[in-house]
Amino acid sequence: MKCPAGHESTATDYCDTCGEAMVAGAATTEGGSPDGALDLDQEPVTGANGEAAAGASVDSADAGGGAEPCPNCGVPNAPDALFCENCGYDHTTGTLPRRDEPTADGGAASAEDAAAGGTDSGAAVAGAGSAGGRMPSASDASNSAPTLDPPWVAEVWIDPQWYAQQESPDPLPSPGLPAVVPLRHTSLLIGRVSQSRGITPDIECGADNGVSRRHAQLTTDGQRWWIEDLASSNGTFIGDATSPPPSTPIPVGSKREVADDDRIYVGSWTRIVLRPAADGEA
Repeated sequence: MKCPAGHESTATDYCDTCGEAMVAGAATTEGGSPDGALDLDQEPVTGANGEAAAGASVDSADAGGGAEPCPNCGVPNAPDALFCENCGYDHTTGTLPRRDEPTADGGAASAEDAAAGGTDSGAAVAGAGSAGGRMPSASDASNSAPTLDPPWVAEVWIDPQWYAQQESPDPLPSPGLPAVVPLRHTSLLIGRVSQSRGITPDIECGADNGVSRRHAQLTTDGQRWWIEDLASSNGTFIGDATSPPPSTPIPVGSKREVADDDRIYVGSWTRIVLRPAADGEA
């Protein structure tokens, strides 16, 4: 389908090329009639090898009907949406979206970015994963779990070997140095941001559409780490540093300890490594 700027996009929430929020009903059939209103918070559903599973929904919270039109633009929104994914209307306060604001490069920020007070965090993580660098935790301000002292970090890698095994239809971003995400709490969410549902993961994998919004939960006692899959679409995998990527996901709903040399694999290309923070990293 095409985004409002005219780019072809395989994603239905944000454009693959420019990051603009996709407008429901933009895609049409050959006869010119709308394909139907899109759930703008719905994720692409893939099987274990990354192939699309027709007619399935990724997150259980997205299942079912009940979409309600936005009072400002009329685009259908999920019943629990905090913001309209199309125009940025605030369903809680009734605040109308701000007009597009100029960005540092002379362009304009999208309506949703203006309403959320920032740019698309998924694009930011993708850039950092390719070029390397330190990334702030997406939910430092909202995470109510006890503080982790001393802090740890997560290295978020783009892994071509894991990508090849998944057979994902999405193009692989350019691999490079990892994004280094500070881990300052004893309980942390791995996933992708959803402005409409108020989901701000601690380890944000927004560029990887194979990752669910609420994918997995990390917990720690300050020395040992455990991970639990939160009924994600494509599973959570654990492997060691010397073996090929794993092929069997961990069981849903049960905690699995992450050993010192283990790697966490999620989505289509994301590999996560946990380690104590070095000086200046957190």
